Amino acid sequence: MSARSALIPAAGLFGALPLSAFAQEAPPVADSGDTAWMLVSTVLVLMMTIPGLALYYGGLARSKNVLSVLMNCFAITALVSIIWVVYGYSLTFDATGMVEGVTNFSSFVGGFDRAFLSGLDTSSLNLTFPESIWITFQMTFAIITPALIVGAFAERMKFSAMLWFTGLWVTFVYFPIAHMVWGGPGAFMGSEWGVIDFAGGTVVHINSGIAGLVACIVIGKRKGYPTTHMAPHNLGYSMIGASLLWLGWFGFNAGSAGAADGSAGMAMLVTQIATAAAALGWMFAEWSKSGKPSLLGIITGAIAGLVAVTPAAGTCGPMGAIILGAVAGVISFFASTSLKRALGYDDSFDVFGVHGVAGIIGSLLTGAFAAPALGGFGEVTDIGLQLWIQLKGVLFTIVYTGIISYILLKVIDATIGLRVTEEQEGNGLDLSLHNERGYNL
Repeated sequence: MSARSALIPAAGLFGALPLSAFAQEAPPVADSGDTAWMLVSTVLVLMMTIPGLALYYGGLARSKNVLSVLMNCFAITALVSIIWVVYGYSLTFDATGMVEGVTNFSSFVGGFDRAFLSGLDTSSLNLTFPESIWITFQMTFAIITPALIVGAFAERMKFSAMLWFTGLWVTFVYFPIAHMVWGGPGAFMGSEWGVIDFAGGTVVHINSGIAGLVACIVIGKRKGYPTTHMAPHNLGYSMIGASLLWLGWFGFNAGSAGAADGSAGMAMLVTQIATAAAALGWMFAEWSKSGKPSLLGIITGAIAGLVAVTPAAGTCGPMGAIILGAVAGVISFFASTSLKRALGYDDSFDVFGVHGVAGIIGSLLTGAFAAPALGGFGEVTDIGLQLWIQLKGVLFTIVYTGIISYILLKVIDATIGLRVTEEQEGNGLDLSLHNERGYNL
């Protein structure tokens, strides 16, 4: 079972049962240390999207499209926040009808008992901190996941199409997958299968990486790709953005412990270790292949390491983190360069090559490095069996996300259209869609 799923029965806040049903001996009491840590973690994860991801992607774009990328990230933050309050939190965490050991409809998606945050007040608790913080913390995960997809179709999708895709995608893809992994006892993948996903290897990264791959294929290549040179216009922005992502990821991973405790501390340590290993792995792979290491390469490698350690952060040890990060850095480098060129798809900022590929690597290797025999802190005694469970979770996420994302994109394309005109793309999306310039020199 995922670490996050294990939090839910103790908290007793997501399902129809009252809190007292899960706490017969003593009611939970708010802890100021846990509350403070979760407040900080929530801010850190929000910072990952705005300004972290916005700057990272903005720097990778061409100068005529920088504001369109920033606008996408900011608008997604606002849109998903409202959707989350109206029904997203309920579809993700409402456990009504779920029974451990029984697979039914409620195992795949939540209900509407918590729509509009019904039942929330200032005394509501999740474990030892206010439920309102948990709601906001989880909201930031729902925000960054569709924002990551922007990097795959950047510089060519209509703003209106992006908004429709985001709203539909979180509804039909993100919320169900998150529920299946983190929904608690009876959840299809996290509980019934036993998939380990501490902070979002399947829910966030494979989910966004596969959706990004489908999106860039459906919408088509950028005008002039691959013959026209499309270099990042400001790697300084991207380096600052990547650094903010690295910093914010401590909230992402260590915050998923749900407490200021040893699990959070270990998650923080292995996050740092895996990220460093992946950055070096990408750097040395690129250096070996091209003869020169690049800033773009090392920061992209760091992102790959952050992605890979996400599902494993609650169960792997330091040595496992080094191996996991190094493997993810090297393989993501070849996926984002050689594989992309060979297959010919235009994934603008390597969403699939980094988030999809490193997410798959991390999710699979979590099954091995969670085992105490390999220095992990999980309850894995049969590594082969857990690897099979992790593989099932990866494959299910790929198939489900790929199919639903494709359907949503085709429906939007058939109605309002996905892509800007050739003239708009040539002039840049900043002026064409937003009547602004990134730079007025």
